[in-house]
Amino acid sequence: MPIRSPRGRSAAYRSLWQWPLRSPTRLVLTAVAVLAVVVAVSAGIGMTNGSLPGRVAPTPSAAAGPGSSPEPARLPPVPELEPTTLPVSAAPTAALQVASRWARAWVRPPAGTTSAKWLDGLRTTTTDEYLGVLAGVDPSNVPATKVTGAAKAVSVAPRSLRVQVPTDALTLVITVVDTDAGWRVSGYDRA
Repeated sequence: MPIRSPRGRSAAYRSLWQWPLRSPTRLVLTAVAVLAVVVAVSAGIGMTNGSLPGRVAPTPSAAAGPGSSPEPARLPPVPELEPTTLPVSAAPTAALQVASRWARAWVRPPAGTTSAKWLDGLRTTTTDEYLGVLAGVDPSNVPATKVTGAAKAVSVAPRSLRVQVPTDALTLVITVVDTDAGWRVSGYDRA
């Protein structure tokens, strides 16, 4: 533990912060002084109209022109965003084929298949981001053992679609997206 001496820089700092604590009068005077400084700084910032110190804010009359009153700037209205949907019959055949291949690779592999080998089977039909999610899946926990039907589009958009693929345990709803590398699966859910 350091020894406190009555000399040096630390003693000078200690005497400064201890001064207000030596009497109630000094404490009140210090609190009033700090409050006055805070109010003065706040008033100074408020007088600059919210602009940075050293910069001059343009006057409304100069911006609006002589003899006219300034109007606030108005932004154009933003149109409501609605997803574009296409008829189910417009589903690309290539996307449906990718969904079928992915489902066949996703079902539970034979006993003894490693997670790495299972992921390699999914790699050509899955986005890189979703492969990272699937890396945490134990393939022996997949409930389905085989695909029992053809892939059928449920909803179609210009660059994505949702496809249902029936299996012996559940119906998969697979999301297929159009990427730079072609159609890839970016997620699935249970129907």
